[in-house]
Amino acid sequence: MPPAKRVKSSAEARPNPTAGRPTTDDLEGESEFASLARQHWLKKTKRAGKVKVKNDVLKREIWDTLEKEDFPLKSLLVLEGLQTLESYLWPGYGEDSSNYHVLLIVLIVNAKRRERLDAWDIFADRPADFSDLFRRALSMTLDGSLSWTVRIHVLLFIIYAFQSLDCAIVRKECAPLVSISIWHNLSTEEKRDELLESHPQLKKAWRASAKRYDAADEAVQGRLRFERSWLYTSVLDFLALAQTHNAKQDQVLYCERFVEFLTDLESQLPTRRYANTLLKDLHVLPALTLSPVYNDEGNSLLRDLCALLSHYTHFSVDDQTGVQHTKTEAYDRHCASLAKLQRTALKYFKDKLAVLALSNYGSIDKRTELEGLLDPLTDDEIVELTRLLGLRITYPESTKLTVDRKFLIEVLLSTFERRKTFQETAHDLTVLPNEGSLFEAGLRRTDHYDGSHPLALPKLNLQYLSVGDFLWRALVLYRCESFYAIRQNIEDALTRLKPETKRSGETTFGGFSRMALPIAKPTILDVVPPLVGDDVPSAVRAEVSIDLRKLSDGIRREWESLRPDDVLFLVSVDASKSKKVANGGGPLTEAEKLGLVSVRAAEVVQILDDKGRGIRDPQAYFDGQSRGSSRKILLRLDARSYKEDTEGKRNVYESINLIVRRSGRENNFKPVLQSIRDLALSDVPLASWLHEVFLGYGDPAGATYKQLHNRVKKVDYRDTFLDWQHLIESLPGKIIEPDDDVSGSFGPPYVLETIDRPAEEVVSKPSKKRRRDAEPALISEIETLKVSTYKPPNNGPYPVDAPKLNTVRFTPTQIEAIISGTQPGLTIVVGPPGTGKTDVATQIINNIYHNFPEQRTLLIAHSNQALNQLFAKIVALDIDERHLLRLGHGEEDLETEGSFSKHGRVESFLENRDRYLQEVNRLAASMGAPGAHGNSAETAGYFNSAYVEPTWAKFSEVTKAEDSTAEDIVKAFPFHYYFADAPQPLFAPGADRETVLEVANGCYRHISKIFSELADVMPFEILRRDRDKANYLLTNEARIIAMTSTHAAMRRGEIASLGFHYDNVVMEEAAQITEIENFIPLAMQKPKNGQMSLQRVVLCGDHYQNSPVIQSLAFRHYANLEQSLFSRLVRLGVPTINLDQQGRARPSISDLYKWRYPQLGDLPHTQTQKEFLTANAGFRFDYQFINVPDYKGKGETEPTPHFIQNLGEAEYAVAIFQYMRLLGYPAAKISILATYAGQRALIKDVLTHRCTKNPIFGLPRIVTTVDKYQGEQNDYIILSLTRTSRVGYLRDIRRLTVALSRARLGLYILGRRDVFESCYELRQAFELLLQRPDKLTLVTGELWPSERVLADEQGTAAVPGEAVMEGVEHIGQYVFEMANTRIQQLRAERGIAPAEGVGALQIGDGEGEDEGAGGVVVPEEEEEEEGVRIEGFEVEEEEE
Repeated sequence: MPPAKRVKSSAEARPNPTAGRPTTDDLEGESEFASLARQHWLKKTKRAGKVKVKNDVLKREIWDTLEKEDFPLKSLLVLEGLQTLESYLWPGYGEDSSNYHVLLIVLIVNAKRRERLDAWDIFADRPADFSDLFRRALSMTLDGSLSWTVRIHVLLFIIYAFQSLDCAIVRKECAPLVSISIWHNLSTEEKRDELLESHPQLKKAWRASAKRYDAADEAVQGRLRFERSWLYTSVLDFLALAQTHNAKQDQVLYCERFVEFLTDLESQLPTRRYANTLLKDLHVLPALTLSPVYNDEGNSLLRDLCALLSHYTHFSVDDQTGVQHTKTEAYDRHCASLAKLQRTALKYFKDKLAVLALSNYGSIDKRTELEGLLDPLTDDEIVELTRLLGLRITYPESTKLTVDRKFLIEVLLSTFERRKTFQETAHDLTVLPNEGSLFEAGLRRTDHYDGSHPLALPKLNLQYLSVGDFLWRALVLYRCESFYAIRQNIEDALTRLKPETKRSGETTFGGFSRMALPIAKPTILDVVPPLVGDDVPSAVRAEVSIDLRKLSDGIRREWESLRPDDVLFLVSVDASKSKKVANGGGPLTEAEKLGLVSVRAAEVVQILDDKGRGIRDPQAYFDGQSRGSSRKILLRLDARSYKEDTEGKRNVYESINLIVRRSGRENNFKPVLQSIRDLALSDVPLASWLHEVFLGYGDPAGATYKQLHNRVKKVDYRDTFLDWQHLIESLPGKIIEPDDDVSGSFGPPYVLETIDRPAEEVVSKPSKKRRRDAEPALISEIETLKVSTYKPPNNGPYPVDAPKLNTVRFTPTQIEAIISGTQPGLTIVVGPPGTGKTDVATQIINNIYHNFPEQRTLLIAHSNQALNQLFAKIVALDIDERHLLRLGHGEEDLETEGSFSKHGRVESFLENRDRYLQEVNRLAASMGAPGAHGNSAETAGYFNSAYVEPTWAKFSEVTKAEDSTAEDIVKAFPFHYYFADAPQPLFAPGADRETVLEVANGCYRHISKIFSELADVMPFEILRRDRDKANYLLTNEARIIAMTSTHAAMRRGEIASLGFHYDNVVMEEAAQITEIENFIPLAMQKPKNGQMSLQRVVLCGDHYQNSPVIQSLAFRHYANLEQSLFSRLVRLGVPTINLDQQGRARPSISDLYKWRYPQLGDLPHTQTQKEFLTANAGFRFDYQFINVPDYKGKGETEPTPHFIQNLGEAEYAVAIFQYMRLLGYPAAKISILATYAGQRALIKDVLTHRCTKNPIFGLPRIVTTVDKYQGEQNDYIILSLTRTSRVGYLRDIRRLTVALSRARLGLYILGRRDVFESCYELRQAFELLLQRPDKLTLVTGELWPSERVLADEQGTAAVPGEAVMEGVEHIGQYVFEMANTRIQQLRAERGIAPAEGVGALQIGDGEGEDEGAGGVVVPEEEEEEEGVRIEGFEVEEEEE
């Protein structure tokens, strides 16, 4: 996905979604609820025992207050923040609890879920009480005495429950509500019997359900009856509500939420399996379509939600088996239903329906035709026809449904009309936007999403109906998210340009935007006629002129650097036509207020200078002296849009007066959308062994290597194990047997062979259903491995011939991950911070490379930075560089000697060719072979076959002679002269025969490699075009191909079309990659014989750290677009390998986040190496939370929406940095992190004024946000938490985990204590942090590095030289005096007269304030290009 992009807009257009959130005063002050909490459940002295809940407190003090204000979100969040659920409501819940007690639990669970906080774990220890609570909540959804507002909240609770089926206690309660027993509510027994006969397993399930009911006592039978009737009763209740005329707002919202609930049921197979049949039987969609609520003009959201429900209700998949129907199968099923209609018509209504009965299918499957054919029937005959077709014709009176002719006709039309398949729907979706799609009402609803209403968007669930269903959802969501960002970009550009109307009516632009330029109308150059079979032009080319005179050099360079295929937007703006009324509801957008008329997308073909010459190298051209001030851009217009525009009455292109561009890093949407759409329209399957696990069905362990038939029995682990002791330690619980050829322990390399021992048969009754949490069957109780070894071949006498060996002593869990990843199947490696998951991935790739030389591996990472780190480690291993390839623009940042891009690899091949041909000439000269053998790879090959191989064959005869001695072999060796420059002696004096032969064979391997390399180069001599050479490299030579997930998504079609095939996918940072970008690398090749050749998928990541970044709150939270395949598979219970020893941080620092990883320990070196044992010079503690009070009367500020700053923390962070630098800490070992981009900007500004021009300080290694620093580390981290009113986004404990795990040796956190210590989710980390003083404690008289040992200070009250900093001003003054002293020392050393007042600027001194340091930093437009932010949090970017 393209990276999220922060786009600023006015506060009026983008109201702050965080307004109305609880503040510290609400939670800690004298507010009504805070006082209540301190009185009843947050008492200072708590006594052990069961919590007693007072019903009058619940009713009068809490419920009545909430109800009076209509349950405001802020009040609910205050109660949630006061731990009302955890400390009061749930501990005090019992069977006799009041309904208000139940409802308050429901309300707070909903508030937690709305904030994306875990809501179910708290109930896990009391499943019986939770079951009672859930059943009471279900009853309340049907309680007519409750207000619709309350029922909406209860329904939301049920919706959240059905979205959390991975939680065992929730699943246990939800499953019976959609089990086969709900078929008791079908219209007729005959219909049910017919359905039960269609699948054998249905009969078994029905009998088992009946047996369970018959065996139950009266109370359990009552519960079973309630469970099987709940959905049926709820639907009837909903249909009755839908018949309300002039429905109130809360009634409409209930209808919207209920449709959302039904859509959720239909969109997952386990909940759809039986519910879909019941919903179709109840004619929910026809009844809803005719209802007054649906047809109310103002309820467009409800209609859109119904369209989504219709999509899933009629999705062409077998509800029982989950098999997706092909287009042919779907049409055949449709025709079968029409055939039933025709047979019934012919048999019972031959006179009136003869035409219908005898017509072809194509003429009766459209609504209008079928309705006309049914007209001759009377009302009674319509009823009879409907009954004969097995469709419901009666409802309970309570539904208020009128079953008349109109209703039954709608039922028949809905049942028999032909519907579009999801492929046809996907095909009709355009990938380039226009003003209609950008400002479509459904998309505009996402602008102000706050969780109070549903959205007509598909959700990424725990499971999918089919691969096609997943791709359709991904296409719709990714398209909406892309168009949302494009609209924001255009709105931002228009806001900055300030369109205005002159008296003549002409629109002019009084402002400026670097991303947009006013233009004259585009000139249409060429319209190429349609291809055969098409109805749109095959190409439409246009030209636009832009004037660069008024632009700065930097912005001018950006316009001139537009690349082919970049998407630009041609915009028509008429300031006189600013819209006064929003079409389709909702508030006006900025663009509409400013008079946007139309938008058309166009792709760049070429940039021309003012003389019409193409600019091939923008940088070289820009640096020239003769550049002009105007440019022409050749564009390729969207042919379909052009055809529609020219056929319409309005000529869109005549009025275009603006061109808008987007940052190249985020303008990848078109190729990615095309890739997703092509996959949705194709029949590209997943590998069969991965298919069910991907969809979320079957055995979660079914794709692991222990369950697959193609498990490799014997694997050479080469340098994975360092010695015998390492081998034994790494395989606990396994029997290790040396091979028959060896005895005792021996050194590496080790070859492990699995010895199958038949497991003892356990007699047990076979289960009819697989338990979700059941352990997968083991091969045997104890696995036995036979270990053998071999002598690695001698590859030549030169040092470069020696193989590069692994030096990492892998832990047992790392070895488990390496063994699993080397085997076929799915491997999921959960790598907490510092546990070496990159080293694991590297060794897996190394093992695959050497064990399976014919296989190819695709290496994927979220960011260029992560990919380059992994690739650099691969380059350092024993892998031939000619087999490595790095695709994408990030290759230039790779810190290796060679270039691994396509172009670089081709160049490398040709450079190697020249080098090896010189070696061939030298070899020929040493052998006395006449001729120009080193002219080309072809002549070298001839030389090898004509001279070298015969010579070696002759030498081999000598070696094979039984009477030949070592001296004879040395004498006969034909290449003495060639190896004269190798380390001598080539053959050690007195060496035995075997040693001599080994050296000789090694020399020949060295020579053979020369000719092998030249044979690989030969195609590059024959191919002439660079593109052909690069493609040959990809499809034939490379065995390890690395690219970012975004590059894979963009180039998927292009790469697959080359015939590129691969066997393995290794994905780093998989938890940070969106699910569609996880999927695309698994489908980048065309099937062979209908099957994918994919054998291994290795996903490395950490779902406890940050998830993929999605810009819009609606897509992130409602549609769950931030879900990664990695996190979904973990939720589904797919076995994971959890790395459990970290080697990054001091054990004391790792304790701050170990609570997130229960098994995480520390590697031995963190407790023995000096840097981990010694104290941080000048600091009393190795980590400390420092409470920063208001500075200059202010805490956090927000100069523009979401741009949050805290001047006190910024000054404090810079002061600590200055202090560390004065003690001698290297600047490169210090990083400053902030939780918000606004704070990062402010810290940079303070650094600029305090440190940049002063060589004593310099700048830290980096100043960035926590999100952007994921995957990075440094010795010392200074962290600013920024917020002082509330916790904010750091309440997402994934972010806190990232923040706390970046430091190796020292972590100093700046924040407001009373804000963070009261946060329930963060309590475990802050309990540790706040065990130490919250004022920075320094130790005077030390320089870096310190010799003070931390262990010696444990338990001591004080350390000599301690100094406590009371606040920002105190440390500022302290650093100021230190700096002055240091400068005076330097002057004295250099013989310069002392000067007063020279040194660090005091915090808040006049100079800093005059120049802007310590002030508010307001983001300018340039800041946008530098950073990307999602609601205040900066995020990792993908640069492609």
